[in-house]
Amino acid sequence: MKQDPEHTYSTDELTGDKILEGHDYDGIKELDNRLPKWWLGLFYITIIFAVIYFLRYHVLKTGDLQEAEYQKELADAAEKYKKPEGETMDASATTLLTDAASMEAGKAIYDQHCLVCHLSKGEGLVGPNLTDQYWIHGGSMEDVVNIIIVGVPAKGMISWKDQLKPEEIQQVASYILSLQGTDPPNAKAPEGELYEL
Repeated sequence: MKQDPEHTYSTDELTGDKILEGHDYDGIKELDNRLPKWWLGLFYITIIFAVIYFLRYHVLKTGDLQEAEYQKELADAAEKYKKPEGETMDASATTLLTDAASMEAGKAIYDQHCLVCHLSKGEGLVGPNLTDQYWIHGGSMEDVVNIIIVGVPAKGMISWKDQLKPEEIQQVASYILSLQGTDPPNAKAPEGELYEL
């Protein structure tokens, strides 16, 4: 539209918007604006989506609602991470392993999981020294296995029962007990009570 500089144009002549009569607040006049086309397009898409969603999930019931989907995912996760039968461990039923294969397997587990806190030779860093005869939570095979199973969360040691199989717990506990008396350099000071095997 060509504008004539001599002519004063009204709002509806310039933009197509109409001033709403009686909607005048402190000299500010309210307009009945046209909505932008992009906004109207999105609005119509949401209406179409809502109709399809309603028909699919509430009328035809061809899909699961969010709550049902969530419950299925929980059940799947529980099944996936469920321990097989017979995988629980009784600390009192464990025996000290001394064969070379078990010691080697125990050392590999120790190096992978325990070395960070107890150091490579068991001399202790954040965790206690495992090479002396002083134990905070008892020094028997049953005590060591139990600590590996339950952990000591207050001191930063997690429970390993979900990461290690019962056989692996027995192997690493046996390896830990084999470290007693090795007297590595720079060992941490004794902690706990004296326990003699």
